[in-house]
Amino acid sequence: MFLNYHHLRYFWAIAHEGSLTKAAAKMNVAQSALSIQLRHLEQTLGHPLFHRKNRQLVLTEAGRMALQYADSIFHAGEELVDTLQHRSRKTRQILRVGAVATLSRNFQWEFLKPLRNRRNVELVLRSGTIRDLTLQLRNHEVDVVLSNHALRRDAESEHHSHLLAEQEVSLVSRPARGKGSFRFPEDCRTTPLNLPSLESDIRSGFDLLLHQAGVRPLIAAEVDDMAMLRVMALRTKAVTLVPRVVVKDELRTGTLIEHRRLPSLKERFFAITPSRTFPNPLVKDLLSHFDG
Repeated sequence: MFLNYHHLRYFWAIAHEGSLTKAAAKMNVAQSALSIQLRHLEQTLGHPLFHRKNRQLVLTEAGRMALQYADSIFHAGEELVDTLQHRSRKTRQILRVGAVATLSRNFQWEFLKPLRNRRNVELVLRSGTIRDLTLQLRNHEVDVVLSNHALRRDAESEHHSHLLAEQEVSLVSRPARGKGSFRFPEDCRTTPLNLPSLESDIRSGFDLLLHQAGVRPLIAAEVDDMAMLRVMALRTKAVTLVPRVVVKDELRTGTLIEHRRLPSLKERFFAITPSRTFPNPLVKDLLSHFDG
């Protein structure tokens, strides 16, 4: 049995207006006709969508679920018409952003800064693996993916990796009384270190620096999540290798101190966008603002 979207539209109006009378006036149809259309929809779905309480229509559990779907359906329809007709939307715009779960939260916050206070913009933020997010990008479930790796391109690729920033990397720790200055790379032999995991580009570069210096590091922890790496820096006595953007607030307040900046190591941040005929204009706005 197919869903009749005229019936769904009438239900949607009743739910938002809160009564048959108001909905009938807004839709310019007879109240009796509206009641019949609602009954047909309930028969199609197999559940009552409203129950009466103190002479008012109150959504049932099935009704609340149906309203969520109806809101999404009609909002998507409006977006479709506006996008294909190249019209700017007067209503709220939606930007769906996927971010690799291990990415710096501070960087994500900075990336979204141009849109954070725009009242007509709704941000939908998702996290996951690069594989899952790339699939969501292909399926139009997200508009842009933030990652610390560029995606490899081939003849069948339908995406572009935009380099947004290169952030410096530092060795940091909590302040400790009575300890002398940290000597790099010598003290890496005896000082416990919190390091990014082996999959990280900055970890590869750091290991190469120590190898060239003939130093075998004392590793306390290997962490693939930048948020957890920040927690490790704050909660342990170890020295932590981390992009400065991850701990910029703690460095500013003195909660953490910087022992050594490693200019040869850079954490790179990319925005991955799809090749689309009708891209979300908010992505272009963000990228141009960020580049600027």
